[in-house]
Amino acid sequence: MAKMTPEQEAQIKERTEGLIDEVRLGAWMDEQDLPGKGEPLSVHFISGGASNEIFLISRGEFEAVLRRPPRVVPKGRNETMLREFRVLEALNGTDVPHPEAYAASSDDSIMGSSFYLMSKVDGWSPMNMDYWPAPFDKDLDARFGLGIQLVDGIARLSKVDWKAVGLEGFGKPDGFHDRQVDRWMSHLNAIQFRDIPGLDVAAEWLSNHKPTNWEPGIIHGDYQFANVMFEHGGPARLAAMVDWEMSTVGDPLLDLGWVMMGWTEPGEDRTQGYCDTTGMPSSREMLDHYENVSGRSTAEIDYYIILARFKLAIVLEAGYARVVSGDADNPAMAAYEWVVLDTMKAAAELASTTTLGK
Repeated sequence: MAKMTPEQEAQIKERTEGLIDEVRLGAWMDEQDLPGKGEPLSVHFISGGASNEIFLISRGEFEAVLRRPPRVVPKGRNETMLREFRVLEALNGTDVPHPEAYAASSDDSIMGSSFYLMSKVDGWSPMNMDYWPAPFDKDLDARFGLGIQLVDGIARLSKVDWKAVGLEGFGKPDGFHDRQVDRWMSHLNAIQFRDIPGLDVAAEWLSNHKPTNWEPGIIHGDYQFANVMFEHGGPARLAAMVDWEMSTVGDPLLDLGWVMMGWTEPGEDRTQGYCDTTGMPSSREMLDHYENVSGRSTAEIDYYIILARFKLAIVLEAGYARVVSGDADNPAMAAYEWVVLDTMKAAAELASTTTLGK
């Protein structure tokens, strides 16, 4: 893991100090009959981002991970936090790798926001690494499995019977694609403060090329290497899919579009993205594995890639708008200024060049 600078450590301390009331948290854990009652409770910061702060909670031999919103809780974030827990709880007992759901609370008197506890995942993340762990550091062939396992997770997720696991009403699959452009344009209009080139091109293309034959399922909503963990050692095995804050019930192929929207091919420079994909499969190999496991066709993958880029650009623009307005407490979101423009440009370019629908 990349070592933090003293400046970064100071920023994290300022951002997270006082976010966890250990006395109140311990009392609440006792009420939930969680292990460790009467034992001293300790809290250690793990990581944080634009929408979550994540802590390791230890009490005797019991360990859990606590997720809560940042100090300045964005509108609707408490409700989203409880939705995350609901989908994790629904996945308990399935073959989808995920953290086990323990308990959740909407009582903001405990720590000023909703929060939940889940199991600690014994694994590693490809993000923020100074080096690849063995055997992926030297064996490029072993890295092939990382890409396959990445799509394997969402392929398995797409097969879960969402009604049978208690997610009836969790999302609105009827008319899912009919709503996408209007929904995200409305989201953007509420915070828009600058022009975003390519926005109209992508929006018009998406409106005119909606899939007509698809099967509803659970969507992770932000599926990428940043939101998965792998088991230690080889061969590559997915340990858990994490960060479920954008999950819903809709078209699971959008998760695949999310993965593929920045995927590079063998022979190209694969070190320039957010994660080095050297040695990993081609896009065709990724799509083939997804089809084989999920039973879903990827013939219209360009639509899902364009939609993923369109949606991501708008989601990140909302974060950048908070920076511009002075409402954000995470300075890292300032980097979204150019990421938004590049992402929407890529969506418009694919919309202008794809042969899908022609």
